[in-house]
Amino acid sequence: MRIGIDVGGTNTDAVVMDGARVVAAIKTPTTANVSDGITTALRSLVAESGLDVSALDAVMIGTTHFTNAVVERKRLQPTTCIRLGLPATVSLPPMVDWPDDLAEVVGSEHYLAHGGHEFDGREISPFDEAEIRDIAGKIKAKGIKAIAISSVFSPVNTTFEEQAAAIVRDVIPDANITLSSTIGRIGLLERENAAIMNACLRDLALRTVNGFKTALAEMEITAPFYISQNDGTLMNADFAADYPVLTFASGPTNSMRGAAFLSGLKDAIVVDVGGTTTDIGVLQHGFPRVAALAVDIGGVRTNFRMPDTLSIGLGGGSMVSADPLRVGPQSVGYELTSRARVFGGDVMTTTDICVAAGHVEIGDPGRVAAVDAALIDAVETRIEEMINVGVDRMKTSATPMPVIIVGGGSILVQRPVAGASEIVKPEHFAVANAIGAAIAQIGGETDRIFSLAEMSRDEALAQAKQEATDKAVAAGAAPETVEIVEVEEVPLAYLPGNATRIMVKAVGDLAEG
Repeated sequence: MRIGIDVGGTNTDAVVMDGARVVAAIKTPTTANVSDGITTALRSLVAESGLDVSALDAVMIGTTHFTNAVVERKRLQPTTCIRLGLPATVSLPPMVDWPDDLAEVVGSEHYLAHGGHEFDGREISPFDEAEIRDIAGKIKAKGIKAIAISSVFSPVNTTFEEQAAAIVRDVIPDANITLSSTIGRIGLLERENAAIMNACLRDLALRTVNGFKTALAEMEITAPFYISQNDGTLMNADFAADYPVLTFASGPTNSMRGAAFLSGLKDAIVVDVGGTTTDIGVLQHGFPRVAALAVDIGGVRTNFRMPDTLSIGLGGGSMVSADPLRVGPQSVGYELTSRARVFGGDVMTTTDICVAAGHVEIGDPGRVAAVDAALIDAVETRIEEMINVGVDRMKTSATPMPVIIVGGGSILVQRPVAGASEIVKPEHFAVANAIGAAIAQIGGETDRIFSLAEMSRDEALAQAKQEATDKAVAAGAAPETVEIVEVEEVPLAYLPGNATRIMVKAVGDLAEG
């Protein structure tokens, strides 16, 4: 027995699953305090299902809490960065490409030091312990506790980052340190950005995870709990507290995995209509298609694994105005049940339009009975255009593909979708995100550059696959269930030694006990 929970900007969804069967599902408004919303959802779920919480094997939670913090520029900890790479990299210092308002909140403190490696592991310059100790002393004097450490090509050789971290901890025992090699991929600036972003979120992550633990403890749930991450797999809660950036896209990813599970389709386009936004993504072999380019989070370029999704400002809480016609992107969010007209409020939303059109009975239909038919048609036409354009942007060919519609706001999709070979709205579509969290597996990934002048291609592939498998097992996967689901090779013609970048992803079922 598992519980899956997805905390969205508008609603918190929760499901109880017994194997592949959905036992119960509920949807409650998200609260300003995320933990309170989870507790409310859990109480409702247990009451509805009559669940014996002692029979639970695990609880899986997906949240957009950390993404929202970056986008809103709130609850972020002042952070400094130490980069190892002198005399190289001077022209592009850390945070060079950050938006001014975000850099101001986080603080643009940074230090450059000697160190770093070439792609094949050769040193750029020797590591200088005294230099790092001096830098750590300056950071301590400024009272900064959140520190990101990056080194040139650290995914190839992590030694210098680890040595620097040991010195910083010696000088600042309570430092909150993030190493770029543990998060990002090849690519210094994007990997460094991800590390800085992770460091500034660590304090919030610890408080959030502790809040989740408190919510579960109040319900006397002792089963282990996991948090879903960007690529559709799970990490344990303590790991999530250390690496909050790995949860940034867990919401859309959970919805896509849930859509694949509910529909039985492995290759399709998923349209997830929530209360605030609609996320459109592509399923490949049952997992979200991964973004090929650097991903922008709150205006900052990062390069960790993220699903390739398109988010548009359309949801069940989107505000509607008639003159001029406007649908979103502003939304009443989790206040839908108090501010929408059908719930006694004074704001016209897309939900009100759906009720006025007779597509669904929610709240008090009499409060929107006088809505002009021309406005209803115009809004539905605008919604149709927004969905069609979004789907077309995510397709890589003109070939029609199945389109799976999920999410609590999917009542908005009432017309055919252009370019769809079929439209599937599976059972339990409204809580696909929570189901995606509940069925998630454990994953492991490696992303390294190999010199094929020193080993054969088969040896390099075998080594990369073994590393990914080992990481999945270490994260909690049952060894006998681990399989390689993705292998990508990129020859690097601009580097000597017949260099090849190999990326491997392994996935396995959660180990019992």
